[in-house]
Amino acid sequence: MKIVVGGATSVGKSIIGYLSLGDNDIVVVDEDAAKLDEIAKEFDVQPFLGSISHPDVQEAIGIKNTDMLIAVTDSDEINMVACQVAYTLFNVPKKIARVDSKYFLNPLWNTLYNEKSLPIDLVITPDIEIARFISDVLDFPGSSAIYPFMNRQMNILAFRHFDTDIPFMKFSVAHINHKLAELNARIVLILRGNRQFIHFDDELYLQRNDVLYISCTSSQNMDVMRQFGVDHNPFEKIVMFGANAISQYLASNIENTDNGANCKIIEDNPTRAQKLASVLNRSAVMVGEMMSDVILDEAGFNNADVSIAVTDRDKDNLLISLLATKNRDTQAISLINSRDYNVLAANIRNNVIVDRSVITISAILKYLRKARIEEAYALGRGLGEIWEIRLGNDSSLLGKTVNELNIPSESAAMLIMNNDRLIYNIANHRLAADDKIIMYVSPLDIRQIEKIFYL
Repeated sequence: MKIVVGGATSVGKSIIGYLSLGDNDIVVVDEDAAKLDEIAKEFDVQPFLGSISHPDVQEAIGIKNTDMLIAVTDSDEINMVACQVAYTLFNVPKKIARVDSKYFLNPLWNTLYNEKSLPIDLVITPDIEIARFISDVLDFPGSSAIYPFMNRQMNILAFRHFDTDIPFMKFSVAHINHKLAELNARIVLILRGNRQFIHFDDELYLQRNDVLYISCTSSQNMDVMRQFGVDHNPFEKIVMFGANAISQYLASNIENTDNGANCKIIEDNPTRAQKLASVLNRSAVMVGEMMSDVILDEAGFNNADVSIAVTDRDKDNLLISLLATKNRDTQAISLINSRDYNVLAANIRNNVIVDRSVITISAILKYLRKARIEEAYALGRGLGEIWEIRLGNDSSLLGKTVNELNIPSESAAMLIMNNDRLIYNIANHRLAADDKIIMYVSPLDIRQIEKIFYL
């Protein structure tokens, strides 16, 4: 696929980092030569100096032969104009624009984005996507990610398995799934380092630091997590680091939720701190050096239920998480903007990693893939994806069994929702119109799975 990315920003770089793992021809356009050089040294891309909104620039890079434009500069207006130019002059089939301003995101103006007005197929706001991801984690203490499917009728819950004392440790995964069947739930995927397990037998047992992915109906979320020794104790004392759109969304959401949670935000930039404080009501915004013992003590950092570090500095976020996890009862959440810090972040106990590139790419995955995808999530760089695929009345797969699809062994159809029923034993299930299939797709199988479920 030929993809043009407009903007060598942190958002653009995170998208390029993920796209470069696949078989994609990527052109990146920016007006900053230094940023282009930096990206060209790190990734196999074609850099081009100029403004993505200019028709002559789009013509020069051959955008008329492009499958998709992703405009993610720091300017909403440039991103929107770039999509307009790509559609009107060059008939680019798919156009995605980053839009951050609340003035353009007001639901009252939803009709603005269409072929007759602004021809943008998808509007993304990365900081809001990140904030929503963290908000879901806050709703389920102990989890490391929540992946909603089927219009939130069901979830796949992810959490890292630290506790070796839970009763399940002495049973095989196959036996655990037999027990979970009472809750209409199932372990559908296990990540162990860089290895994925999707097919379970009586020889596979849980190990410390496994990341478990468990599917269940939304009403059973907490019952399932209790089976693994995770109790639902709501976060009451919350300390955040960084005054930005992410912390604003989270703090506002906490204020609007009547659960008695106390939120304090630490920011070392007085202007940013003042701006955030002006839009919040109950949350305390504190100005000072983030690593200062005085500031940390004043914020009650050592007694916090959860520490959320969402600054634009990865080193600070990781250091904050290291400090937070000295208290075994404190959950740490850290935003990672660069792939260079992923390994280090993964080694911090009780730390939830929020990878900007993974969250951002998840927001656009269903537009990248050539299948009828309702929802899609990237699990991490090189770790695969989970898709929700809906079969339409016109699907050539209707009447076939799952076994007859010849899905590659490294990928798997994990479950099917049929008439609001979750079906796990699906090998001989005959596919019907409006069946929704939850697929784990290995990075190496993406093209093959697309061919099976091609639109």
